[in-house]
Amino acid sequence: MDAIVTAGGIPQPGDPLYIYSNGDSKALIDVAGKPMAQWVLDALGEAKEVDNVIVIGLTRKSGLTCKKPLYYISNQGRMLANIVAGIHQSLELNKNSEYVLVVSSDIPAIKGGMVDWLAQTAMQTRDDIYYGVCPREVMESRFPTSRRTYTKLKDMEVCGADMNIAHVRMATEHLDVWEKLIGSRKSPLASAAVIGFDTLFQLFTRQFTLQGLVERASQRIGVKGRVIVWNQAEPCMDVDKPHQLEIMREFLTQEKKKEAAAKRKAARAPAPHMTSPKTRSQIKAKAKYR
Repeated sequence: MDAIVTAGGIPQPGDPLYIYSNGDSKALIDVAGKPMAQWVLDALGEAKEVDNVIVIGLTRKSGLTCKKPLYYISNQGRMLANIVAGIHQSLELNKNSEYVLVVSSDIPAIKGGMVDWLAQTAMQTRDDIYYGVCPREVMESRFPTSRRTYTKLKDMEVCGADMNIAHVRMATEHLDVWEKLIGSRKSPLASAAVIGFDTLFQLFTRQFTLQGLVERASQRIGVKGRVIVWNQAEPCMDVDKPHQLEIMREFLTQEKKKEAAAKRKAARAPAPHMTSPKTRSQIKAKAKYR
């Protein structure tokens, strides 16, 4: 499966992240010593389920690297156009490509294992689109000061993930609806309005369960959709505001320290089944006099 990384956003004056980007791409803002997008590429590079990585909105001049083959496409001007261009690139690389992973460049805490879990979980069925959500208690347990926006449903409160899977035919079908949904992705109520005002009313009055909302949306749009409920917060922890950027800087700095400590400990530990020359000679001497 190929991964499409959306990295075309450039904060403008008035955007809370403008002072951090210096007029450059949001994806290149420093997070714990790396550009934000580099953390995402590192995770995709470690993922066994990812074949190629397609970055939308940056060029090779960005200096980003990845263990998987890396391709760049210029910003197409709109989120949907960027995703469509990425899907076409995936089909050029492999005409038999069926699904693509769409990943935002602003979720730097993801790991390769999370990417693999999503791909393996999704491919248990054959739906058109897989949309991830994180329950409020999971997010607030991991990142208690994140202040995410939640959709209140009958059975739970959730926020959306920024790593999802879509069938390649989504590049040619229902583009008008996708355009509206992507434009309103930060507002659950506005998204509900796209698929009908009765849905908006039922969502507002908390009459929907999570599965009920997915079934209604899929029915209205005309696709088979499946919701993926994450028990990890990282794929849903995007960086939209300065306080979220600081959370990620602190979190990933601590993660780097933990990894460095683990490597030092492993380096000090004796190799398994190895003995020193002195020990080996002692063993031989004991064996001789038995």
